[in-house]
Amino acid sequence: MTLSCFIIDDEPLALGLLEMYVSKTLFLKLTGKFSSAVAAVESVRETPPDLIFLDIQMAELNGMEFARLVPEKTRIIFTTAFEKYALESYKVNALEYLLKPFSYSDFLLAANKALQWQQITEKATSEKGIGSTDCIYVKSDYRLMQVQLNKILYIEGLKDYLKIYLEGEMQPIVSHITMKAMEEMLPEQSFMRVHRSFIIQKNKIKVVEHNRIVFGKTYIPVSDSYKESFQNFLDKRILI
Repeated sequence: MTLSCFIIDDEPLALGLLEMYVSKTLFLKLTGKFSSAVAAVESVRETPPDLIFLDIQMAELNGMEFARLVPEKTRIIFTTAFEKYALESYKVNALEYLLKPFSYSDFLLAANKALQWQQITEKATSEKGIGSTDCIYVKSDYRLMQVQLNKILYIEGLKDYLKIYLEGEMQPIVSHITMKAMEEMLPEQSFMRVHRSFIIQKNKIKVVEHNRIVFGKTYIPVSDSYKESFQNFLDKRILI
């Protein structure tokens, strides 16, 4: 597998170093090189890459602002001299946070995370059932965590992050990823969006009460926009 990538940095030396690192990495293909985020805006919309190595402190449009313009499927690895932005990086599509100066080995570790993410995402997209795709990886607390799909009860989306509730676990996994991106990773044969803020696993539904799905003491509403598809799912399984 080859990942297309952009490098964006307003420091010529840093940009040259990134270009050298990319050229040494066999699974990376450089498709865009920019000395400012502003110069990359049109290209990232027209031909979005799989991955962007992105500086943060830049004039006119900084890396954090630019990251919010990037398509959700494009992953970001921040390359910056400032540690203070690490927490904020979770609110965008950041997969890793490299502090300058970083070595090629650090760069390669981060690039490999992006490769693994892409492989998992493509596998989840192409294989439509839990029998063939049994896990995903999500970023939580600066780590990539494996989540077994057959253990997921439901997923709750909040403002800038989501919570993944697992069977037999008291605490959910918290990850800064959008509901849309999560929905695209999950096999539609097994998971269903029932509300703007909820995705449920179909075969984990035990009780439905007054148009709400019951998981223990949690009642998940089915919103009007998803009511018809949810009812169609039930109708095929109701015995009268």
